[in-house]
Amino acid sequence: MTNAEAYDRGFAHLSSHTVGPLLAQAREKGALGLLDVGCGTGVVTAAALALGAEVTAVDADPGMLELTARRHPYATIRPATLPDLPFGDEQFDAIAGNFVINHVPDTTKALKEFHRVLRPGGTIALTWWKADEMTATNVFADAIIAAEVPYDPPPRPFTANDTPQRFTELLEKAGFEEAAVDTVRWRHQVDLATWWTNIVQAGGPRFAMIASQPPETVERIRAHYTRLAAPYAREGFPVCAYLAHATR
Repeated sequence: MTNAEAYDRGFAHLSSHTVGPLLAQAREKGALGLLDVGCGTGVVTAAALALGAEVTAVDADPGMLELTARRHPYATIRPATLPDLPFGDEQFDAIAGNFVINHVPDTTKALKEFHRVLRPGGTIALTWWKADEMTATNVFADAIIAAEVPYDPPPRPFTANDTPQRFTELLEKAGFEEAAVDTVRWRHQVDLATWWTNIVQAGGPRFAMIASQPPETVERIRAHYTRLAAPYAREGFPVCAYLAHATR
């Protein structure tokens, strides 16, 4: 299984819950040209195509792009590393970004770039995790710490902008109108053993270090994960995300 396939089975499944709300504004306005930023393995692209949109999908990861292109031949697939976009001004009716803005090093520049490529009246919708209510992934960090393994996750530049009030202000400063942020909560129901496998195989900046440990250390981390995740086996992990939406 490739990293992209593991991501698709794990994180993409987790994030798919917000796809409907993410596309709601674009669907209501009948947006034809939609830009899926940070498309990953294509969960937003698939839903937008099903709505009849002409989808352009971008991501920085070649493996993600290859998987999305193979699954969705009717979408236009382009490599792009945010905050920069390889498009001219006013090219899209809508932009959707599912859990990508929290990975962009310069939030302000990204929002200005999104504003640039949107047509007047176009819509934007972006989601990000509420970090302190992300039990589904925080349980891995807690397991690493409980196993007494040195753990130095990468810094989160987006933390300075991740409150609804702050992000609304940034959208308005970038030129957007009718900016608002909604809270979305759900339970992520998943087999705990499968969840472990998919997150560890997908790696990523926070948890790639698990698979690189000696086998006995991996098993020690897994034992703590199993213990910490057990209370959520039946009802699922509680998850919380923010969804920002605005109009150009």
